[in-house]
Amino acid sequence: MISEAEILHARILVVDDQPVNISLLEQMLADAGYDNVSATSNPLEVAALHREHRYGLILLDLQMPVMDGFQVMEQLKAERHDTWLPVLVITAEPGHKLRALKAGARDFVSKPFDIVEVKTRIHNMLEVRLLYQQLESYSRNLETAVRERTAELSESEARFRSLTELASDWYWEQDANGAFTKVSGPVLEMLGLGAAALVSAGGGWNQAERAELQAAIAARQPFLDFVFSRTNGDGSQQKFQVSGEPMFGPACQFLGYRGIGMEITNRK
Repeated sequence: MISEAEILHARILVVDDQPVNISLLEQMLADAGYDNVSATSNPLEVAALHREHRYGLILLDLQMPVMDGFQVMEQLKAERHDTWLPVLVITAEPGHKLRALKAGARDFVSKPFDIVEVKTRIHNMLEVRLLYQQLESYSRNLETAVRERTAELSESEARFRSLTELASDWYWEQDANGAFTKVSGPVLEMLGLGAAALVSAGGGWNQAERAELQAAIAARQPFLDFVFSRTNGDGSQQKFQVSGEPMFGPACQFLGYRGIGMEITNRK
């Protein structure tokens, strides 16, 4: 929410080639409590001033020599640092109102001034402007936070992968039905198998060890350094050591298992 204090302290620029009009608007704004008001009678300065101060509101007269209000708005749009032009035009020409809105103005007031109307339009437009700036700031902060969090996750994943590779020969994940959904490492090349064969009943696996491991999985228990073996077609044996833990979702639903493994055939 935008507070009244924020609205009254917003930067306001009055642009008019007539000093009497500037004085009138400055006095009206001061009486209403606005305390951050500046003015210029030179329309050529407006774009540079807005680039420097990022005004919450520009009260812009349309009928000025050298450069009229429409040309000023074109310059402001060319700056491209502000996608929402905070321009409230002042005109005595009814036919200019629609043209001014099409040129980028957000609102208008007519000469001669209705003080109550002018104050109301200024207040409403400043509130909208400040809300828009607040939204822009939130979007930028959110985008920055997402980038930072994405970088952190990528770094964490890389670190985890590196540690897994150092600690084991492979990393694995199974779904709730026991099917391998991820196998990272050379286990399949070691065994000369496809992923499906890792859980097949045959394949030379020691059935007693297999039954013990399956019982732990069925009970949703973690297991650490579980050793099991496989007899190859040539009669040679391979031994493996695996550790795993069950995975659960936000509603405590079982998702499967994940873990690491290594070959220990030649280790004592």
